[in-house]
Amino acid sequence: MKYMVVVEQGPESWGAYVPDLPGCIAAGETRDEVMGLIHEAIEFHLDGLKQEGESFPVPHSSSEVVEVTAA
Repeated sequence: MKYMVVVEQGPESWGAYVPDLPGCIAAGETRDEVMGLIHEAIEFHLDGLKQEGESFPVPHSSSEVVEVTAA
């Protein structure tokens, strides 16, 4: 399965979350670190759902980049 991950750069760290998996988040010092951590977090989240007998949420989020002219 492929889940969309939102990655944000803060003043001193990076954060990531998965809109289709509420509560599935990660934070790290670099983009590479947070991407590795969110990958682990997704697998952990899905494993927990599996152990509880829950089905995996079907990914439905998507993203687009919108270019605008700044005034």
